[in-house]
Amino acid sequence: QVQLAESGGGLVQAGGSLRLSCAASGSIFSINAMGWYRQAPGKERELAARITSDGITNYKDSVKGRFTISRDNAKNTVYLQMNSLKPEDTAVYYCNADIRGASTGGRYLEHWGQGTLVTVSL
Repeated sequence: QVQLAESGGGLVQAGGSLRLSCAASGSIFSINAMGWYRQAPGKERELAARITSDGITNYKDSVKGRFTISRDNAKNTVYLQMNSLKPEDTAVYYCNADIRGASTGGRYLEHWGQGTLVTVSL
């Protein structure tokens, strides 16, 4: 059974920084793309940042220049460094990864973490 465990959320003042981490565990053969999605109260879940296995990144326009996604393939971990945070960044942040493992029947399947709350105050 593959699991994603997020950490690093919390309360921060506007202009501050947070770093989110997400570690994949279980019987994992390989991981393709990894990403961070977010869902603000009353809104739909949206992609914040994504990184391929080759390190190619893409970002939501509103976080470009402020957020940086990275990954450590040896640790099966993806990070999101968030700087210059704004109140509109307040959301539950979810880790997402396409993982092939012993429980996926040889295919890449999408996995989600449980979410970590980021609150940015004025």
